[in-house]
Amino acid sequence: MLQSKASRHRASLISLMKARCLHPRRVWFTLEDVTDPKGGHSDPDSERLDERDPPQVDDYVSSADGHSVSVDDPVSVDDSVSVDDSVSVDDEELVSLKKLAGIGLGLFVLYFASTFFEVWWTSTQRYDGAAPAAIVLGAAQYNGEPSGALRGRLDRAAELYADGDVELIVVTGGGQDEDVTTEAKTGYDYLRESAGIPDEDLRLEVQGRSTYESMAATARFLEDEGIVDVIVVTDPYHARRSTLIANEVGLEAEAVPTDASVTAERLVTETVAVGVGRLVSFRRLDRFAEQL
Repeated sequence: MLQSKASRHRASLISLMKARCLHPRRVWFTLEDVTDPKGGHSDPDSERLDERDPPQVDDYVSSADGHSVSVDDPVSVDDSVSVDDSVSVDDEELVSLKKLAGIGLGLFVLYFASTFFEVWWTSTQRYDGAAPAAIVLGAAQYNGEPSGALRGRLDRAAELYADGDVELIVVTGGGQDEDVTTEAKTGYDYLRESAGIPDEDLRLEVQGRSTYESMAATARFLEDEGIVDVIVVTDPYHARRSTLIANEVGLEAEAVPTDASVTAERLVTETVAVGVGRLVSFRRLDRFAEQL
């Protein structure tokens, strides 16, 4: 009899354990739940078991923001922003950036392509008008003997003077530390001796070490003489940049280039100089070049 009663108790315990495993909520019980205080047996099928849900660690998880959330509580999902929406926004931003980059690259290429054409076109043109003065930009000299490039510029200026297109010639250019003379003094001596131009119609600018420095210094003393309109005499590839620099320092300039040949390398170099100089100013470009 006692063995049969114990068997029934054991069977009840097993049933309750199975119910606990299958039921989504925890069922807590003690031996008293299946055995009355008098030793009697409580039928699990006829009496409701005392279900308790004490706060146990197993029943809770910690959320990302530090609050405890019951595993039995329904999980709320915010579907206002989905992963697909986020990916779509990122893709749209990437497409926009690519479009802007493409437009920027196109404008960059167009700007320098037009500048190249401008430099080339100016190298093929010759101003047919007259001006009060001609500015001869300096070039290499060797102990007072002008190089081929400098001689070509001096001869062109002498032609303008002989044709009555200019009344005054300004020769420009300083010298290197090891030079015994300057580019301007070499040009001055050449024009006096070879072209017979009188001293009163010649001016010298002897300090400039770059086109910008020579042009800025020339503009200052020509202004004192009331001269603004000038003809710039230089090599063809250099004509556009020279006139732009002259305009920047306050002169109204036209170019009369020499008959020197023009190479693609020279045109590309001048294209970069002209393109950058117009964006940042030739004065800043000249200062930057000095620091290199």
